[in-house]
Amino acid sequence: MSARTTQVWSLRPAIPGDVEAIAEIRAGVMRPDLERLGRYDAHRVRQRLHDAYTPEHTSVIEADGEVAGCVALRPSEDGWWLEHFYLRPKLQGRGIGTAVLAALLDRTDAEGVQVRLNVLQGSAARGLYERHGFTLEREDPVDVYMLRTPRA
Repeated sequence: MSARTTQVWSLRPAIPGDVEAIAEIRAGVMRPDLERLGRYDAHRVRQRLHDAYTPEHTSVIEADGEVAGCVALRPSEDGWWLEHFYLRPKLQGRGIGTAVLAALLDRTDAEGVQVRLNVLQGSAARGLYERHGFTLEREDPVDVYMLRTPRA
């Protein structure tokens, strides 16, 4: 739990049975950006989560006694990939995402490793990542790839 927000939240390890709830949260969170980019497909947005879901690298965010979202840290050759960071829209803007990201980055900083992620072009989430030290690595018409080096 965290006292850094006015909302009480916690992280717990994901289990295989969480995939459906997470897929629904993903679909709701990503729909506006995917529609703006002309890429929304109700089945595909859920299927991509099913195809990439690895409970052993995923944490479920709980708030108000319910599944509020998730985040995954997948190991890579030179650090971590931050993936599948979704928070129910009704809980956005309350500091939960900021607090979850700060906690994860405290961990990766302690390990002294870099973190990569990608975010959709035009997504408001990019600002969150930039505030936490992520910088542009490369981009294409759909995705922005970002990198954060560890803080001392």
